[in-house]
Amino acid sequence: MSKIKTTHVFTSESVSEGHPDKVCDRVSDAILDACLMQDPDSRVACETLCTTDLIVVSGEITTKAKVNWQQIALDAVSDIGYNVPGVGFSSENAKVMVAIHQQSGDISQGVTEGEGLYKEQGAGDQGMMFGYASSETPALMPAPIFYAHKIVEEFARLRKSDPVKYAYLRPDAKSQVSIRYESGVPVAVQTVVVSHQHTPDMPIEWLTALVKEVVARVIPAELRQEEITYFVNPTGRFEIGGPHGDTGLTGRKIIVDTYGGVGSHGGGAFSGKDPSKVDRSAAYYCRYIAKNLVAAGLAEKCEIQVAYAIGVAQPISVNVDTYGTGKVLSDDMLEKLVCKVFDMRPAAIIETLKLKHPGNTWCYADTAAYGHFGRDIFPWEKTDCVEKLQSAAAAMR
Repeated sequence: MSKIKTTHVFTSESVSEGHPDKVCDRVSDAILDACLMQDPDSRVACETLCTTDLIVVSGEITTKAKVNWQQIALDAVSDIGYNVPGVGFSSENAKVMVAIHQQSGDISQGVTEGEGLYKEQGAGDQGMMFGYASSETPALMPAPIFYAHKIVEEFARLRKSDPVKYAYLRPDAKSQVSIRYESGVPVAVQTVVVSHQHTPDMPIEWLTALVKEVVARVIPAELRQEEITYFVNPTGRFEIGGPHGDTGLTGRKIIVDTYGGVGSHGGGAFSGKDPSKVDRSAAYYCRYIAKNLVAAGLAEKCEIQVAYAIGVAQPISVNVDTYGTGKVLSDDMLEKLVCKVFDMRPAAIIETLKLKHPGNTWCYADTAAYGHFGRDIFPWEKTDCVEKLQSAAAAMR
């Protein structure tokens, strides 16, 4: 008989906004924002490729918006910090190629209300989407990915807030955090890996000291009680980075974007897709459901799966898994509760989360780095269904 594993180490990684794949996510989402802000009914599936001083923007976009694709791309690159000529990739030198056409009419008729076989707005594709929440961090995110994001996010903040003091730092970076769990609870950070692009004259000792300062700032003291092993730029140097060092593509960091390898993933990417694409909107809604269930005290951990057929409004399946941490109702009963409280039709998801209307408090470009989940600026991170869930759960007991 196998014994229950009570101690384990779990590792997650994050990458900065200057990582080549994240540059592409940012460009794609900036174009999405530009379309939706003029035409909320825009249909956007924007894919970007970035390499040495070249940005290729392609995909299917149907919109009434008037958008300068090239300028949107270059502005995004500049905002990230690639604005220094002569380093292989910059907003000053990059050429932008555009290859965009309209959305397929076959897809459009299944997604547009009143067209196709079904009169309701249907899902923009078939597939399954997942959402996850855990009580192990204040944001109800798994600890390894949450703190990996915090490290690279803090480095970006420092780089941008004081460009003289942190002149050694360039935009591309990665972090990795390994945390030991005991009986399912995170107890200690064991290892931190940081690789950060830098200028040729940066002393590695300077970066090592800064990594330790950042870790002390963003990771709680209770997880730093034991000695942490650090690996900082473990190849020795990281001068050539960003799209000059490695070609980037939209949608290639799906685990970084979600839960760092915790739970399941349906395989769909997010960036550059308007909310009619359930790959994005339903994954956001599943996170919204899972987070509210955990916030309501109905489970310590929760994963939601939903699946769709293209052109069909109602999901073809819904599954709730609390990994045995459910407190009030069984997972079967929680599934019934979820279906009672939450409307998972695409049009309802879009309306509930206001996904057609990015604006002053958030935009899709904000999601392109440091995770689509775990930051309160996004509407799918609200816990505004807690009382409704608690009341409905009490009635079902």
